[in-house]
Amino acid sequence: MTHGMVSAPQPEAVETGLDILKAGGNVVDAAIGAALVQTAVDPQMCGIAGFGSCHLYLADQGVHELIDFHGRAPLATRPDMWADQIVRECDDGFGFVLKGEVNEIGYQSMTTPLTLRAFDEALKRYGTRSLAESLQPAIAYCEEGFLVRPHVHGFWSRGSECGRIARIRGLTDDPATAKIYIKPDGSMYQIGELLRNPDMAQTYRRLAEAGADDFYDGKIARQISDDMRTNGGLLCLEDLAACETETTQPLWTSYRGYDVATNPLPGGGLMIVIMLNILENFDLAAMGHNSADYIATVSEAMKIATVDKDTHMGDPRFFDVPMEELMSKDYGRRMADRIKRGEKTSVPRLNEGGAESKETTHICVADPRGNCVSMTHSLGSSSGVVTDGLGFMYNNCMMVFDPRPGQAGSLAPGKARFTALSPTIVLKEGKPFFLVGAPGGTTITMGNLHAILNAIDFGMSAQEAVAAPRFITTSDTVEVTNRIFRSTERELQARGYPTQRQAYSFVAPTVHGIRIVDGKLDGGADPSGDGMAASV
Repeated sequence: MTHGMVSAPQPEAVETGLDILKAGGNVVDAAIGAALVQTAVDPQMCGIAGFGSCHLYLADQGVHELIDFHGRAPLATRPDMWADQIVRECDDGFGFVLKGEVNEIGYQSMTTPLTLRAFDEALKRYGTRSLAESLQPAIAYCEEGFLVRPHVHGFWSRGSECGRIARIRGLTDDPATAKIYIKPDGSMYQIGELLRNPDMAQTYRRLAEAGADDFYDGKIARQISDDMRTNGGLLCLEDLAACETETTQPLWTSYRGYDVATNPLPGGGLMIVIMLNILENFDLAAMGHNSADYIATVSEAMKIATVDKDTHMGDPRFFDVPMEELMSKDYGRRMADRIKRGEKTSVPRLNEGGAESKETTHICVADPRGNCVSMTHSLGSSSGVVTDGLGFMYNNCMMVFDPRPGQAGSLAPGKARFTALSPTIVLKEGKPFFLVGAPGGTTITMGNLHAILNAIDFGMSAQEAVAAPRFITTSDTVEVTNRIFRSTERELQARGYPTQRQAYSFVAPTVHGIRIVDGKLDGGADPSGDGMAASV
């Protein structure tokens, strides 16, 4: 009997999820237990002081909802506090470079930490295991150590890009962080070496004993607040006490007879809806997968959704988003007609080029009865800050706010930033057919779109859908991976499309998915990462 399937970028997390399913846990138990292991073995990609979006379809419990846990700007935030520190916009148009990189690294770069709250709530509502039980595998990896994987080491070694800092600074600038991630001789841990984090293990043991509330209004909260106050941070006890998730209903659209459910703002699901509504007006299968016609058509849909994102999408609590218009099928038809007329959409950018930071992770869990979890969670690109003795790293999500007052993405206390996190579930005849999600910054929505099109229009398995050659168009330039034929690229150029060829065969986002056909599961893990999909 198949208990279920797990797909994730970390084999350790996949194995943990499978162990939980085999022991009788449900998909929520497996997802949260695996996600906590991700915080231990991928500690700059995600953590309990991060943010995310959890999409739950629980057939056994009659539940279909999302737990949104996007962090919010601290109460001490002022709309103009960084207006005089702007150096320039990042090359990818995603965030700004400020003097001293105060929004990217260090004690002012953090939004409120909601991940632990979300994990605890998911378990209490829909799991069968306690937080204390779910923490045990993560504690073991913290105490016994994990082998540094190529993907982890690659992030640590990443140089300066898009105007951002070299990531090694996230390990070395803060003494409490360096104590964990830098060896006594001053060198960095190498691939295959064992890294232990006993301070994180101690914190997790404390949380297992005292509960998640200790993080938000107990002993750990006071340690966090004291550290922030000592080092000029914006977070305070009042911010921690105010940390609340938001339970939301999915955004819906239909696509070629399938129903597609995705997450609302401030997540990126609205972009998925817009692109599918446009592309439904084309016979993509007849064009041929990754033909010049296909790439040009899908790229135009990507560009239209990107312009809509830049212009209209923000935190609905602070910004009036024309949801009815953007989600309508009529809008999709009108945008499709523009593409059919040969109109090219231009994506305005102050600076061109570069790839956005991709420090995020994802997990998919499903069982044969149609219970599914698709969850993306993140630290942004991580602040580099660890409170001495606590072991976990904080997010740096203040980085993407616009420091110019009066803009859609401007700073404001209690405001969430837009993210492309878009865990999505496709249903066929009212039952889950394909769940998908990815880390990868602004490219997340594009990777998820590719996987959905591959599964529906081209009938691919989950592994084929997440591994097929991709292109990403979030500016006027079509970025193609090295497996897109050069003859196709030349044809795109002849049509007036600027292109940029990646040296890599697989690039971000790192898409993961599970397909359910007649109660049978097949999973996919993007070959660009270290991950896997497996069943038990």
